[in-house]
Amino acid sequence: MAKKSQQKKQKQAEKVSLQDTLNEDLLKMLKQTKQQLIDDEEQKKREEAERKRKEQKQREKNKSFAELLEENPMDWKKYK
Repeated sequence: MAKKSQQKKQKQAEKVSLQDTLNEDLLKMLKQTKQQLIDDEEQKKREEAERKRKEQKQREKNKSFAELLEENPMDWKKYK
């Protein structure tokens, strides 16, 4: 029985996690940094989507009349 209780105590001592060893200030700082990185990545995604939307709009503006006719699904031969 004495061996089992000693083994349990050793296992409990080994189960100390990183969170337990770090002080609260450092843990709080790491969590804030993680959240900041997530926010930055979301901002980059929004900016990239906005940039792509503007590029698409600019391409639409610069199309020639022939390109617009080709893209139009209507069959203009019917209206001659």
